[in-house]
Amino acid sequence: MIRTRVEQTNEMEHSSPLFLTSSFSFDNAEEMRAAFADENDDNIYSRFSNPSVQEFTDRMCVLEGMESGFATSSGMSAVFASILTFLKKGDHLISCNAIFGSTHTVITKILPKYGIEYTYVPVYDIASWEAAVQDNTKMIYLESPTNPGLDLIDLKEVGDLAKKHGLIYCVDNCFATPIGQLPVEFGADLVVHSATKWLDGQGRVLGGIVLGSKKLIHEIYLFCRSTGPALSPFNAWVLSRSLETLEVRMERHASNAFYLSQQLQNHPAISWLKYPFLESHPQYAIAKKQMKNGGGLFCFELKGGLDNGRKFLDNLKMLSRTANLGDTRSIASHPASTTHAKLTEEERQAVNITPGLIRISCGLEHRDDILNDILQAL
Repeated sequence: MIRTRVEQTNEMEHSSPLFLTSSFSFDNAEEMRAAFADENDDNIYSRFSNPSVQEFTDRMCVLEGMESGFATSSGMSAVFASILTFLKKGDHLISCNAIFGSTHTVITKILPKYGIEYTYVPVYDIASWEAAVQDNTKMIYLESPTNPGLDLIDLKEVGDLAKKHGLIYCVDNCFATPIGQLPVEFGADLVVHSATKWLDGQGRVLGGIVLGSKKLIHEIYLFCRSTGPALSPFNAWVLSRSLETLEVRMERHASNAFYLSQQLQNHPAISWLKYPFLESHPQYAIAKKQMKNGGGLFCFELKGGLDNGRKFLDNLKMLSRTANLGDTRSIASHPASTTHAKLTEEERQAVNITPGLIRISCGLEHRDDILNDILQAL
């Protein structure tokens, strides 16, 4: 992947250049006509394509084992494009009930405006997924691990279900990254990422990407070409550089998270703690079957609920308090009052987003520095 790059120019640069341009010119009218007629792959306008964006896309295709991809301006624009490209009025979507707050808003508030129906199903019960399939079902969309509760879904079981019923199977692989798991191995047709998180890894830029077969991605390209959620060339150039260190970063993120979760799981101030590679995780067997590591996140429930959750965040001295994740710097967040605040209390309880739930994104600091800050805050 590291050697996947745009063609070297006459300047013989070692690192790929940044193509910071809004449009591209042509030698003559015939070349321009052919480009607009889609008779070749020449660049026309950076809303459509750009060499810097293409390099990032090509590298992600290598990492995810997919044929093609389209990069977007943010993770949520990638989520939106992956759904709206293929669903129309009268269609039906199945999704897990534990899902990122903004994705929940898209599914429950925006899709119904277009006449698109949805059914939420429990993470653990594959029989309920099968029962949710209707004659008008077109897609299954899920996250694994889920945000923020780190629940796991058996990707192979759902993949087999999607294939059986001829459904498009879309997996948000943001939390695991392609270093941690490859949804294509379990039947995923589309894989979605918020590149803003681990793919960038330093909290600098926004970005998203959808990956899949050439046929499906061409449909997404046509949708995005007209609706405009283009990834900026600068952000793509930054993200492409970041991918060169993704594997070594994720090894450190995951080892830090595993160590910290082991040290904290029996702390008297904590009711429970979840990390995919802890044997105490309810879906530990699934994690070991489909993940190569447990990822860089763990979560726990503080005794004392909301008040103690706020006190814990206020007591932190080193960890950052921000809604982001996947940074070199460790981050603590309180989902009930931030990323999932728009869910009703009933909806939060249904997916175990409890008042005292704390999500930790483990950075690249020394593991004992992270641990000591959490311990003193507790």
